[in-house]
Amino acid sequence: MPTFKLEITTPDGVVFKGDVEHVRASGMMGSFGVLYSHTPFITPLTLGKIEIRTPDGERIYATSGGLADVRANTYLILAETAEEVGDIDIERAKEALERARKRLHDPSETIDHARARAAFMRATNRLKIAKVP
Repeated sequence: MPTFKLEITTPDGVVFKGDVEHVRASGMMGSFGVLYSHTPFITPLTLGKIEIRTPDGERIYATSGGLADVRANTYLILAETAEEVGDIDIERAKEALERARKRLHDPSETIDHARARAAFMRATNRLKIAKVP
């Protein structure tokens, strides 16, 4: 199967760079896939996952959103976060989920509920991608 170049970059640096056969990501209008010679486009990414098929196998990342730019067999993902499934710290994600859950149920008006909801969703996504019940 023909390959194309993919780079996933976060504010912390390059997470993945290499040749891939297929990429599936979570976009604003739903999940979408990209193959070799795909029509160029730019789209925002949402909370979800990025699935990559390389000649050596599959890799899966949890992401909290970003931007995808597909051009001439080069695909750039600028992600807020991208964490490979094997690198997800399950206990840390569970703790973050519990902290966010407590904040959401706190009657105090000093809590930033939008921020707590975002933290809750990120932690839930990481655990879902890691296949933790």
